[in-house]
Amino acid sequence: MRLVTFVPPDGHARAGALLVDSVIDLASAAPLVLEESIDLRWDLLSLLHAEQDVGLDTVEAIVSAVVQMLGFAPAEIGEFEEMLSISTGSVSLGGEAMVYPLDQVSLLAPLPRPASLRIYGSFEEHALAMASLRESRLTDVWYRGPAFSFANHGAVYGSGAEILAPPSDELDYGLGLGCVIGQRIRDVSPETAREAIAGYMIINTWTARDYEAEEQALGLGPIKARDFATSLGPWLVTPDELDLYADDQGRMSLTMIARVNGIEMSRATAALQYYSFAEMIAHASRNVTLYPGDVLGTGAVGGGSLFERTNGYGPWLAHDDVVACELTGLGILSNRII
Repeated sequence: MRLVTFVPPDGHARAGALLVDSVIDLASAAPLVLEESIDLRWDLLSLLHAEQDVGLDTVEAIVSAVVQMLGFAPAEIGEFEEMLSISTGSVSLGGEAMVYPLDQVSLLAPLPRPASLRIYGSFEEHALAMASLRESRLTDVWYRGPAFSFANHGAVYGSGAEILAPPSDELDYGLGLGCVIGQRIRDVSPETAREAIAGYMIINTWTARDYEAEEQALGLGPIKARDFATSLGPWLVTPDELDLYADDQGRMSLTMIARVNGIEMSRATAALQYYSFAEMIAHASRNVTLYPGDVLGTGAVGGGSLFERTNGYGPWLAHDDVVACELTGLGILSNRII
């Protein structure tokens, strides 16, 4: 499934499921499978927690019910998507629209305010390049295990949102991949950590490189360098949809592309991830409880930033630039800088 947080033409933000080029309104369609659904909270974080005895399994049942209502036999989501051509204006239940054309809704980040946001440095090529361009070297400590810095979970943006840039002379993007935790876990092993993943999405870790250099000179950061924005989206893709790209360790052969104003600036593959998501989750959960809705990001892929592509000299991002991050199977996450 591909899960979204969306705003319909005449409503408030709530959770939905993407179906081809349309969005299923889970709240409106819930009566197809639930006797009592009026008082339930239909946001993605509540669904991940399953705190109302309504979780992602219920979402899957709702999606299947809508597809059957459209005249198709039950099937796996990935199988029937290619067959569907939906005229959404007529799909309603009790006078409420159940399905909206994608171009008639506004998408927010799948988790507009995640429970927490950790950004790792999991790509060796990026880490080596950054150390070299900072006239340093990657020490043995980097290879002892994954490490992260927290990002501002209150400054999260979805695809299409405008990013208010700080007064930085070296504004950069960071092309990455993220996972969302779907279970409450603590002290898990890498062998079992993947079971806790609810889904994946694109992450753009916006960074003010001049701020970052100052923070790292103090042995800190990136802190304020990333405080202003992180983009997530455009939707949350459940692991089953990406199984064909994954190896035994969970590393996925996903092509990663970043474009600035339509011009390709970065191209790489997620398969080169040095520290896997399982290793990152195990590390994050050590002596700490992780909760549904926690987000872990890979950090930038090798070559996935202007800092690397321009050897640290720029040109950097500027007012009105549009940055689009694209990953195989995960869509396009696009934002304009203001």
